[in-house]
Amino acid sequence: MVYHIPALLNESIDGLNIRPDGIYVDVTFGGGGHSMEILKHLKTGKLIAFDQDEDAAANIPSDDRFLFLDQNFRFLKNNLLFNNIDSIDGLIADLGVSFHQFDEPVRGFTFRQDAPLDMRMNKSGKVTAAILLNSLEETELADIFYRFGELQNSRRIAREIAFARSKKPLASVNDMIEAIGKLAPFRQEHKFYARVFQALRIAVNHEIDYLQEMLEQALEMLNPGGRLVAITYHSLEDRVVKNFMKTGNFEGEEKKDFYGNIETPFRIINKKGTIPGDEEIANNNRSRSARLRIAEKI
Repeated sequence: MVYHIPALLNESIDGLNIRPDGIYVDVTFGGGGHSMEILKHLKTGKLIAFDQDEDAAANIPSDDRFLFLDQNFRFLKNNLLFNNIDSIDGLIADLGVSFHQFDEPVRGFTFRQDAPLDMRMNKSGKVTAAILLNSLEETELADIFYRFGELQNSRRIAREIAFARSKKPLASVNDMIEAIGKLAPFRQEHKFYARVFQALRIAVNHEIDYLQEMLEQALEMLNPGGRLVAITYHSLEDRVVKNFMKTGNFEGEEKKDFYGNIETPFRIINKKGTIPGDEEIANNNRSRSARLRIAEKI
């Protein structure tokens, strides 16, 4: 089974503008696809990779230029400083869920197979999707589905979950689908369940909060001229990355100097972002929602 096929691989590596003697960070190591390509461009340089999923450790290469850290990327700065690295020349983040995580039913990331409602990217984490579903107030659940799934009927979804769990705790994917199935729009069931499960996954793993923490630290650690490269897979994380690259904040609020120029810490390399071509999508259907954004620290 393929662990993961990275989307926009060549475009993202080109976007890093790798120097053979530079220091680079891959904050989402996964199957190692991006890391292996980065190493091909390095001579005396160094690559540091992060991944909180213990399964990713099986893909670590034997290479003196490579350092693997089994940490969440929200601890980027502290881990780099601990390893005597006070600045970097580029960072890549391939956000979202790896093929391996989707394709391992026991992880509970997909609605297509019955499994425990887990969804933890870090398997040592204490909070699973089942714990959230069975313990949060109805209003808190509604907020999760509205904020992270952009579901307009979030209150109804939360109400159905609260009703179902009053009879028995929700423990499996099928329990969840049974609880909310009547709300799935006809012929749009997959899109509906995908958004519900996305919202739960983001909540379980604090994905948006941790992404913002990582981006702020990346900006601090990057050398002038260093590149920030991010591949996003849904509008929420893409909005975070886009706003940060454009304005230096997550709200997208433009601050201008005396002359009316936007004050930003970055120069945008590909203003509209880069999406996969037809050939890549044909070869890797899961890349269809990917968008690559590249910025250079001023």
